[in-house]
Amino acid sequence: MIGRGYAIFDTAIGRCGIAWSHAGVVGVQLPEAREIDTRRRLYRLHPEARELPPPPKVGIAIEAIVATLRGQAGDFSDVTLDIEGISPFNRRVYDFVRSIPHGETRACHEVASALRAPGAVHSVAQAIAKNPFMIIVPCHRVLETAGSHGNGMSAFGGTISRRHLLSIEGVRPTAGKTLFDALLPVAPPRPSA
Repeated sequence: MIGRGYAIFDTAIGRCGIAWSHAGVVGVQLPEAREIDTRRRLYRLHPEARELPPPPKVGIAIEAIVATLRGQAGDFSDVTLDIEGISPFNRRVYDFVRSIPHGETRACHEVASALRAPGAVHSVAQAIAKNPFMIIVPCHRVLETAGSHGNGMSAFGGTISRRHLLSIEGVRPTAGKTLFDALLPVAPPRPSA
């Protein structure tokens, strides 16, 4: 019996990947510039995984990821994560982050306060940076400070920025534009009457 599997699937932002074990989802990979790069990163992170059709529980996760990346509120309530090897503190951070509603954000200090660990802001930021469960654990909803929608991502984010993920959810940045924003298409001006 193969212990771990992975699948590549289409989304509105490109081909994503997901890896799983018998215990649940072990990782999500957002698209790289090329699909082969997404596959390579999945292989580097999960060398024992084999490409397989996803089991039903993983199919639920894929459907929710696809919905979220289309701008809808994906339902991850029935998605089980394989948290073996994840520190207890990071597990607490990920549990809290999963409760942040679609289209809302929290600052790292708010997450730390909610965990009754107000001095652990740096530890919260480190947990977010190590999040292997992109989108399922919506780390893009956790900002360094309130209102800062920087482009930082976890190690598994691919080429998609936090700001782009938040814009898909309808969250508008309060800070100035980034280079990424300058590359987005702009609607043509309306003719004046």
